[in-house]
Amino acid sequence: MGRIDKGEKCSVSGCKKEAARSITAEKCKSAGLDVNTLEKRAYICKDHYKEFKKKTKKDKTLDKWRYG
Repeated sequence: MGRIDKGEKCSVSGCKKEAARSITAEKCKSAGLDVNTLEKRAYICKDHYKEFKKKTKKDKTLDKWRYG
């Protein structure tokens, strides 16, 4: 049983929702999310994960073209 199943809250400042995903804190900060964590992992809710995907879509396609 992981931390999300145990009821971890979203790591983004000002958000009190339940976490749905865990992503490295470094990637979240580079995507522009204001993450309040001292750990390596950041836990984000569905809404912030959707925002994260939109902001990192361009980087993912560039990596796919480069290595694909």
